[in-house]
Amino acid sequence: MASLSLNINSKNYTVDIDPQMPLLWALRDIIGLKGTKYGCGIAQCGACTVLLEDNAVRSCSLPVSAVADKKIVTIEGLSEDGDHPLQQAWIEHDVPQCGYCQAGQIMNAAGLLNKNPNPTDEEIETAMNGNICRCGTYLRIKAAIKTAAKSEKV
Repeated sequence: MASLSLNINSKNYTVDIDPQMPLLWALRDIIGLKGTKYGCGIAQCGACTVLLEDNAVRSCSLPVSAVADKKIVTIEGLSEDGDHPLQQAWIEHDVPQCGYCQAGQIMNAAGLLNKNPNPTDEEIETAMNGNICRCGTYLRIKAAIKTAAKSEKV
């Protein structure tokens, strides 16, 4: 066990934790933030995506020791009241079906827009490749990202 400092959604936490525990489980089981989902456990599906220093990362395979003292944002921290342009665009384009992948999809899209506020269709497809949607709403996801990119708040 080690005492680590974590900055999650602009709040500081000190946790006594196995430094090799995946960030996903620290978020869900130690901190109590359940929005980040477990999908595959091998960083292949994207359900566990969070932002680390504004970059999209898979939290299921990232040891918590690698993120100590770095800025982490989960779906809960993207917006206090769900008014982030991506969240609003997701609603506008009726993206969610079962909803399981949506937190990871939105966080991956947020990472994309942090780096590239006006992505082309090809850049969206490349960036979102690997975030699996069991319901196949990929066209709606792309449309929502394009809508969010037009917002001044992103």
